[in-house]
Amino acid sequence: MTSTMRAVACRASLPVTDDACLLDVRLPVPAPSPRDLLVQVEAVAVNPVDHKIRQHQDSHGRERVLGWDAAGTVVATGSQVENFAPGDEVFYAGALDRPGANSEFHTVDERLVALKPTTLTFTEAAALPLTSLTAWEGLFERIGLRHDLIDETGSLLVTAAAGGVGSVVSQLAHALTDLTVIGTASRPETADFARRMGVHHIVDHHQALLPQLAKVAPNGIDQVFSTAGTDRNLAAYAEALNPFGQIVAIDDFDELPVGLLKPKSISFHWEFMFTRSLFRTADMDRQRRILTQVARLVDAGVVVSTATRDLGPVNAANLRKAHGIMEAGTAIGKITLTGF
Repeated sequence: MTSTMRAVACRASLPVTDDACLLDVRLPVPAPSPRDLLVQVEAVAVNPVDHKIRQHQDSHGRERVLGWDAAGTVVATGSQVENFAPGDEVFYAGALDRPGANSEFHTVDERLVALKPTTLTFTEAAALPLTSLTAWEGLFERIGLRHDLIDETGSLLVTAAAGGVGSVVSQLAHALTDLTVIGTASRPETADFARRMGVHHIVDHHQALLPQLAKVAPNGIDQVFSTAGTDRNLAAYAEALNPFGQIVAIDDFDELPVGLLKPKSISFHWEFMFTRSLFRTADMDRQRRILTQVARLVDAGVVVSTATRDLGPVNAANLRKAHGIMEAGTAIGKITLTGF
């Protein structure tokens, strides 16, 4: 193994149209800490968190590597690693407070990693970790749904159901509960993709939600997985939700009039899949177990990869293109990059 590696980094907060917003660099190959794996990265995927951090980067000229979805091969392990060995093929999302995976080699805490699905390529596997963790934690930990096929009935509204998170939420809810899944989409191609991901009914998020929801869910809805527009849609959620309904949200906004939820005793939950790694919670290993379960569902044919477009090798030019697509809000499923 060489002592340096290729990587893509940002040094300053610049628009995606500026070629200097992401740069090809060479960095030292990192050494694994006691609980770390050193992974040779084979493929990565791009998420909104990547361009949001790039847009607010304040590194004073230091190089910061982004990228929080990866699949690759373990090449070395730290002294306290228990669950992996060199040669293992893995997938993971990593930790927000550590360097990302847009590099040839990457260190990651083993508690955040699982063996990749055997039926998927590295590219297909790289599309799943962050969104699967967000979807699983939001549905089964924040809202507290049961995932045993028969105990959960009612209706779930998923916003941006053709997006990265929405497409996995829809698959898990369709496969592991008896909920009727209602997804929002505004274009024929996104509506078609959402249906393939398990959505039963489509509503257009560019039109008034309440009249559409009244048609497809005349008995009201019971849960909302809000991936976008939570502040804009909260009044509609409060009206459409049944008493004791629940909302889980992952998007960003400055204010939220949660008083609207009080009359029906509606619960509001945040989901941020980096919480466990940021705060080194005692149950960090839970993410390894969630990804292991997702891999089993994939290999059983219950869940499919949401990789839809691969832009080629991991380099600054291709990542700038990926960031531009994400910022435009036109992505369907997940954008990936493969190899160096």
